[in-house]
Amino acid sequence: MTTTAPVPDDRAPLGDDGAPDPDTARPPDSGAQAPGSAQAPGVARASGSVPAPGSVPDPEAAASRSAAAGPGSSPWQLARRELRRRPAVRVSLGVVLLFVLMAVTAPWLGALGGWSPNEFDKTAIDPYLGGQPLGALGGISPEHWLGVEPVTGRDLFARVINGAQVSLLIAFAATAIVVVAGTAAGIAAGYFGGRTDTILSRLMDLTMSFPSLIFMIAMLSVAKDVNRIVLMTTVIGVFGWPGVARVVRGQTLSLKHREYVDAARVGGSGPWRILTRDILPGVSGPVIAYTTLLIPGMISTEAALSYLGVGVRPPTPSWGQMIAESVAYYETDPMYFVIPSVFLFLAVLAFTLLGDALRDILDTRGGRS
Repeated sequence: MTTTAPVPDDRAPLGDDGAPDPDTARPPDSGAQAPGSAQAPGVARASGSVPAPGSVPDPEAAASRSAAAGPGSSPWQLARRELRRRPAVRVSLGVVLLFVLMAVTAPWLGALGGWSPNEFDKTAIDPYLGGQPLGALGGISPEHWLGVEPVTGRDLFARVINGAQVSLLIAFAATAIVVVAGTAAGIAAGYFGGRTDTILSRLMDLTMSFPSLIFMIAMLSVAKDVNRIVLMTTVIGVFGWPGVARVVRGQTLSLKHREYVDAARVGGSGPWRILTRDILPGVSGPVIAYTTLLIPGMISTEAALSYLGVGVRPPTPSWGQMIAESVAYYETDPMYFVIPSVFLFLAVLAFTLLGDALRDILDTRGGRS
């Protein structure tokens, strides 16, 4: 007598040919899985997001999913998140905004202090001690928040904030000239190539090999009856554009054969549309980072030229000019030297740290495919 093993409840009964009967076969439980079987990739488990035992997660896929799911995946939103995450960069950004606000509101801040930058206060200096400021720390008092200049008695607070206005105005204007000219030349050289690239590249080499500092000193020494701020802005801007042009040219060469640029070219877009709609957004990240790094160099250049006596002329205040005048008093009145030096140091340091952070964040835009 032959006995048949009972069929478990979770298995389908067999048909006449020994195969499972399709009419009575039940679909397997979605939550069950046979031992040793692998779950198909991309299929979510019913119990949640817990991976199957023994499976290895894909880090690249997880990163891409988190980047796609996370709010704000654009470069600018990524930059904001990174800037909020770095305490040193937040402090630098706050200092930069403070200096910009101080430069914009310099006339009102000077009036708030009660003194104009060129107003003498003979009561704040001692005529019997060579015009040394009265009081400790260079004459710091409720009337003069940062003290006064020796001999003249001019208020240092009013002169420092107006010096910030002059320095940042020259730095921002010269940087704008450098960035616009360098970006235009770099995009044209990298995109069109050929003779255009050759001419612009040789012009970059010629400008970079020229002794720009000597020419600036000579030009500013010879020019007499001109606006010194306009002249300094123009001269500094003329010699600064090749650096930006080289960076933009390299980025353009890597972008002009990308798929989206070729698609725009095949679709009938002209060079102007391709340059402004496809190439320029691709190089904007490095250009913005480079721009932020240019500003401290421009501030230092203006201060150096004013220190040498060929920059901004008195009575217009300038940080470099104030430092040059304070050299004669650094033993008797060190605060006259320290105050403008600290303002210059903080401005250059804040812009440099902010530029380094923006370069680390935004320079990856050129790698877009």
